[in-house]
Amino acid sequence: MRRISRIFNASSRYYAFIIFLRGGGTTMEHTIKSIETALENEIRERDFYLHQSQKTADPVGSQMFARIAEDEQEHYHRLKALHDELSRHGKWPESIPVPLKDTTIKESLKNIVSNADAEAIANADDREAVRIAINFETKGYHFYSRLKERAESRVVRDFFDRLASIEYEHLTSLKETLLFLEDPATWYEQQEKPHFEG
Repeated sequence: MRRISRIFNASSRYYAFIIFLRGGGTTMEHTIKSIETALENEIRERDFYLHQSQKTADPVGSQMFARIAEDEQEHYHRLKALHDELSRHGKWPESIPVPLKDTTIKESLKNIVSNADAEAIANADDREAVRIAINFETKGYHFYSRLKERAESRVVRDFFDRLASIEYEHLTSLKETLLFLEDPATWYEQQEKPHFEG
């Protein structure tokens, strides 16, 4: 429980920087500090996901956590490259040093669930861990969306837009995971319904 409390305290820094960004601050120093906060959160969240992947009894939750941990590690490396570039040159780069890979989280969820036991119900701790993860990804999505709005170049704006999109995909996949853990029959029923583009 103490570990989860530390992660919550650290992730609450997202909100502090969102308040700063809403206030219109765009100095390079503040931008670098906000990216440092993002780096800290990516590592803490990666560690949380890795820990939960080993602790979670339900295979769907466990594999989902492991898959998201991989994405968070990827985000850390890309943000670190951007941070180093900004720190060295004091201005937005014309290109991102290392391109950001797409996430395959939706496909991973389908593959994980296709091999899962539809009768299994996860325990309360497993479900609570997914709820915590949903909270992380919601904050991450809003955080990167704000950084995108303040970016001073199209390349960096696209980079943060991509990060926000990936966090959103994590968020929706985690919500689906939670539904599956709470009520697999309803999850399967929803998957069988036709989806219409609107």
